[in-house]
Amino acid sequence: MTPGVGVHGHVISRRAVLVLYAAGFVTAFGAHAVAANLGRYATGRHTSLLELGGLLAIYDGAEVVLKPLFGALSDRIGPRPVLIGGLIGFAVASAGFVVAGQTHWLVVARFWQGASAAAFSPAASTLVAHAGVGGRRGRSFGGYGGAKGLGYLLGPIGGGALIATGGYRLLFAILAVIALTVAAFARLYVPVVSPTQRARETLIGLATRLTRPEFLKPVAVLAAATAAMSAGIGFLPVVGQRAHLGPLVTGAIISLLATIAALVQPHAGAALDDRRFSAVRYGSAALLLAAGGFLLTALFPHPAVLIITAVLIGTGIGIATPLGFAALADAAPTGRMGQTMGAGEIGRELGDAGGPLLVGALSIIGLSFGLAGLGTALLLISTTLMITSRHRAVLPAKSP
Repeated sequence: MTPGVGVHGHVISRRAVLVLYAAGFVTAFGAHAVAANLGRYATGRHTSLLELGGLLAIYDGAEVVLKPLFGALSDRIGPRPVLIGGLIGFAVASAGFVVAGQTHWLVVARFWQGASAAAFSPAASTLVAHAGVGGRRGRSFGGYGGAKGLGYLLGPIGGGALIATGGYRLLFAILAVIALTVAAFARLYVPVVSPTQRARETLIGLATRLTRPEFLKPVAVLAAATAAMSAGIGFLPVVGQRAHLGPLVTGAIISLLATIAALVQPHAGAALDDRRFSAVRYGSAALLLAAGGFLLTALFPHPAVLIITAVLIGTGIGIATPLGFAALADAAPTGRMGQTMGAGEIGRELGDAGGPLLVGALSIIGLSFGLAGLGTALLLISTTLMITSRHRAVLPAKSP
């Protein structure tokens, strides 16, 4: 992990890069440690599935609305203060729930956690992009994605263990400590990256830029990969249950998927840097692996097939994610990295919600039909992107 040189020659050291990876871990671990265990909250309070759905959606909803705004703010004042402010906000939101001590404050805490994550997540990815200049952007995003994957893996397990030990107050207390610790290290090691001089942009210019293929293609790759991840985590355990597998075995299969996705990302990013192939085309091709996994399980819902499916989906996600992020960063005009990364994150959030929704809607006919539907959608997205991405590399977009 060689230090990178960001804009205006700011050296982003190895320690700073590790802090940025830790910020990625915080947003993934914080989101999933709570979300994966909200079913226990709903059962204990005898709440409706509608209320449970609202609790699950409020965190992501805050991110969808606010990420582009905080991304643009990063471009205006620099990403470092947005990163530190977001982490402190996340810690305050978590500590506020601990102090309140009442479970009905969970809605407020989750909203402010999501709003804070909407600040420090695009700021962190902006700094990761700056750290990856000079042919190391794939490695930077590979490591960042691997750290987030570790958060996705440990979140449900760690959150469940903490809630079982000391309830939700203990979980939120630990989240507050982790976020505050990362904020302190960010203040120590993350350098000040001054805003880059940029051309004035109208709303029409912004809309034009965000509808260009250089932006839409990597966003489509990221959205499809996230849809595969969320649907796989949500519905493969259902397949396992119907195949008479216990929760321990189905949990191990999901952990296998998440582990492979986390481990593959750094290698995929390094391969992009070393071989200089088209990030979009190879990221799109990786989606074929995830598509194959869903189609395979739809046709043969056997316990042994579930393991193969987890490997295929995890590998596809692990390759597509860092390549999609690298291509998105390359498409950012000068001075608009934060805005580009923040707007691109909307695609990931829509994929996060859209994948399970598609499977769930089609599963009215049958679960196999739902899984096959998502596999077919991934197949169509992948082939369309590969056909339309004929250039060897994605070139940075010019400022309008």
